Order: sequence, then structure tokens, then C-alpha cells
Amino acid sequence: MSWNTLGDMDLNGKRVLTRVDINVPFEGNVVSDRTRMDRIAPTVNHILKYGGTPILIAHYGRPGGKNVPEMSLKSLLSDLEISLGHSVTLTSLKDAKENIKIYKNQVVLIENIRFEPGEEVNDTALAHRLANLGDFYCNDAFSTAHRAHASTTGLAHLLPSCAGLLMASELNALQAALGAPKRPLVAVVGGAKVSTKLDLLENLITKVDHLIIGGAMANTFIAALGHEVGASLCEHGMADTARRILYNAKNIGCEIILPSDVIVAEKFAKNAKNMMVNASNCPAEYMILDVGDKTITQISECISNAKTVIWNGPLGAFELTPFDRGTSITMQTVAKLTKSGKITSVAGGGDTVAALNHAGVGEAFTYISTAGGAFLEWMEGKELPGVAALNRKKK
Repeated sequence: MSWNTLGDMDLNGKRVLTRVDINVPFEGNVVSDRTRMDRIAPTVNHILKYGGTPILIAHYGRPGGKNVPEMSLKSLLSDLEISLGHSVTLTSLKDAKENIKIYKNQVVLIENIRFEPGEEVNDTALAHRLANLGDFYCNDAFSTAHRAHASTTGLAHLLPSCAGLLMASELNALQAALGAPKRPLVAVVGGAKVSTKLDLLENLITKVDHLIIGGAMANTFIAALGHEVGASLCEHGMADTARRILYNAKNIGCEIILPSDVIVAEKFAKNAKNMMVNASNCPAEYMILDVGDKTITQISECISNAKTVIWNGPLGAFELTPFDRGTSITMQTVAKLTKSGKITSVAGGGDTVAALNHAGVGEAFTYISTAGGAFLEWMEGKELPGVAALNRKKK
């Protein structure tokens, strides 16, 4: 990869159009997690420190190109100011040029860019309107890099461009994990469905030494091997696909680790009556909700012998006690090995981040990506439009 960073740019007196992701969750009328806001602060403060004017471009929700008042970025201002440590001026795109002049060397936030009908279709005219507001373009939103939108790709081709500090750290971490990893390389993939992560699994078996499959998607593989999975969530129609992945992995030399024992329960509920059984012996009226002790030991041993670990998706129903045990114990093992310097660990995806926080190791991996779709598509080996737009010869 070859792209400019903020350190390559002369920011003094310059207007820096900065694409950020502040699409944070709410509980009622209160922001429940400011992580995404906190993580753009270094980039914004760097621009200010070196004499630039950060002009933030962001979206919230899916207004579909219409001005939807309840999706205005106004509701995010007070929390954003806390995260950045600076006052922030919100402006409409129409009034942005004048406000940028008035608030030079201060933080300016353009109203929800998805209010503009041209944003999600990568409209050239919108990209030019934005480009006319700045001298440089800085993309600090890896989580939107899989979208070919006007503010993520179109704009990057119209101005001298660079990766923000968060974007650069994300790309460097992922390159270290999949591009040039220290081996053995282990990937842990969980989640509900094989169908949603088919490209991911097929790419990973060509990249990693060991692939650990958990969550409900493991049920599909167990069933594909001819075992009963009872009332468990399972894509029986994906059996041929699962068998093909197992066959190809064996021929390539990638070891796939599936649960050898599991925790089953009669209902999907907190503290539901449960028992541990062999993965091949799930009773007809029960559902698989977590991995068992033997599997936890096997996974922990595999991880302990690794040099690099990539994690996406939980191993069980981590939201419900006691079916969070497998995910939490193995995540804590990765965290301990990371802290001791024995492995490099990278994790990403919404459920993964939630599971890490639940396990008490939300800051303990080498790198934790806040991206969802972009993180998955990167792991699938796909080119991300927002990254490709930056991936040009350094100036």
C-alpha cells in the first residue's frame, strides 16, 4: 500500500476536508458509546496543531438523500465536543463556505452528508461541491471505506489526499494481520450464518494456518458432517458448501477446528437449563448455544502456539449467561498472550467488539477495529473503494 498520511501534508493555513465516522449508538436521547468520536480526536487535533482547519464530513443513519430532522448531526454536537476537546460549529453544506471562512482554525462539521441525494451514488457534482470547500482531503473513516460514495471516493480523486491517523493505524494493523503476518496465523470466525461469511471463509482458508469456526455457523458444519444439531440455528441448505470448504482447506493445508463438545439448552434464554454434550450428540429438542470445555481447551492451545490472531464473531450466545463462557475465556486468553507480547491480535465487527467489552478485554487486543462491513470485506480479500482512492503514488 502506498498512500499519504497527515505527516506528508503541509497543513498550515489549509482547509482539510476530513471524512469521519461518528455514526454512534443512542439509548433514548443519549449517546451510549462515544468510541468512534474518541478515535477521530487525534486526527482532528493534529490538523489544528499544525495550523489547519478541520472540516468534518460525516453521516448519521440512513436518511436516503433527504433532510430528516431526527437524523441531524445537531444531536451529536455536545458529545463530539467532549471527545474532541474543542467547540464544533455545525453548518449546512449550502452555508459551509462562508462558515469555514468565519471559523478558520476551528472545527467545522458539515450537516449529515447523506441528506444529499448525490452522496450514496458517488455523484460527481456533489464531489466537486465538496472539493471547492477545501485544499486537502483526509479520510479517517475506515468503517465507510467499503462504500463508493461521493465523500469517500469521489472527493479523494479531486484533491491532494491522505489517510487520517485512525485510518492509517487501521490499515497498518490489517496489513500486519493478513498481508504480512507472523506465523502461525490463526483466525477465529463466529456468527450466525455461513451464507453471510462465505467469501470470508473461502478467502481465509488460503491465508491462515488454522481456522477456528464457532457460533451458530459451526452448527452448519457439524450437520454437514452428518451429525444431528437438534433445534439449533443451522443452514442445512449450505451443507454442500460447508463440505467444500472443509475439503479445500484440507488440500490447502489449513486446519479447520470445529467444536468437539457443546453446551445445549432447551430454550434461548438467560440461565436456561443446560448441559454439555459431544458435538455429534445434540438431543432433538435442544439447541447448541456455546462451545464446551474440551473445545475451549483446544482453541486456547491453538491460540497459545500462534503468532498472529484475527477474530471476527462470537463463539456462542455471549449475550446470555452462561453461554458467554466460551467466548469470554478464549478472548481473555488472547488478551493475556497479547499483553505478554507473544502474539499480535486484531479483532473487528460490531458483535466482536461487544463481546470483547463483555469479556472485560475491550482494550486488550493489539488492534480493535470499529468497522463492521469494511473489516469483513477486507478480510474477504476485496478491494475497498475508499482505500483504493488513497492508494496512489505518494506526493
